[in-house]
Amino acid sequence: MTNETTVAKKVTGAVCAQFNEGREAAAQATAWLTERGIDFAANVVFAVVILLVGWLAIKLISIAVRKALMHGKIKGRLLADFVCAVVTKACWAVLLVMVLGRLGVNVTPLIAGLGVTGFILGFAFQESLGNLASGMMIALNEPFKVGDFVDVAGLSGTILEVNMMATVLKTPDGKRIVIPNKSAWGGPIVNYNTLGLRRVDLQVGIDYGEDASRAVEVIRDTVSALPGVLAEPAPTVAVASLNDSAVQINVRPWVKSADYWPVAAATLTEVKSALEKANIKIPFPQIEVHNAGAK
Repeated sequence: MTNETTVAKKVTGAVCAQFNEGREAAAQATAWLTERGIDFAANVVFAVVILLVGWLAIKLISIAVRKALMHGKIKGRLLADFVCAVVTKACWAVLLVMVLGRLGVNVTPLIAGLGVTGFILGFAFQESLGNLASGMMIALNEPFKVGDFVDVAGLSGTILEVNMMATVLKTPDGKRIVIPNKSAWGGPIVNYNTLGLRRVDLQVGIDYGEDASRAVEVIRDTVSALPGVLAEPAPTVAVASLNDSAVQINVRPWVKSADYWPVAAATLTEVKSALEKANIKIPFPQIEVHNAGAK
C-alpha cells in the first residue's frame, strides 16, 4: 500500500467523522426544536413583551416620582434627579432579572455574584461613596443652588452645577473649579444669596482736623441717594476707630444680593467725591518724626 493510498484513507475517514458529527448535531438541534422550539419561541416573545412593557412602566414611574418630589415638602432638582436615577436603575435591574428568568436563565448565581461584587466595590470606592453621601446631604438640605454666590471649601464663586459627586464653581476671575461634594459638605458653607439682602462693609478715613459729625452726615446723605441702596434697613454710618493717621468711619449700606458689587464700587467713588466737594480731607498714611535735639 502506497503512502498516497494511506493519506487518502485518513482524509476520507476524517471527513466522514466530521460529517457524522455534523449530522448528529443537526439531529439534536432538530429534536430540540421539535420538543422545545415552540416553548422557547414563546418565551422569547414573552420576554420581548415584558421588556417593552417594563420600559414604558419605568418611564411612567420615573415621571411620577419626579412630580411627587418636586411638589412635595422637600423640593430640589438635585434630590429629584438622584432619587429618579436610583429608582430607574433599581427597576431596570428587576426587569432584566424577570426577562432572563423568562428565557430560562438561572439568575440565582448572578444575583449572588452581584452581591459579592458590590461588597468588594464598596471598599474600593470609599471616596466616591463619601462624595455620593455628601451629595445626598446637599440635595436634602439644599444649602445652595445654581446661580448662588458662595464660599465653599475655602473657595468663593458662583455655583454653575451641582451633581451627586461634585459642586462646580465659577470664580470672580473666570476660573471653573470642581469641588468634590465631600469637601464641599465637610466645611462651613457661606451663601450670599439665600436671604436676598447683603450689607456692604466699607471704611473711609478722614483727617483728625476735620469735623467727624459733619463727615458722617455727608457720607450718609451720599450713600442714601445711591441707586440700589435700600432705605430699610437704613445705611449705617458711624465712627469706628481712631487709627494712627485717620479717623476711621464705617460705611454700611444694605442692598439686594444682585446689586452688591455695583453698589460697593459706586459707594467708594461717590463718597470720595462728596468728601472732596465738602472740603473734608482724606489723609494718606504718614509718620511724623520729631528731633528732640533740634534747637
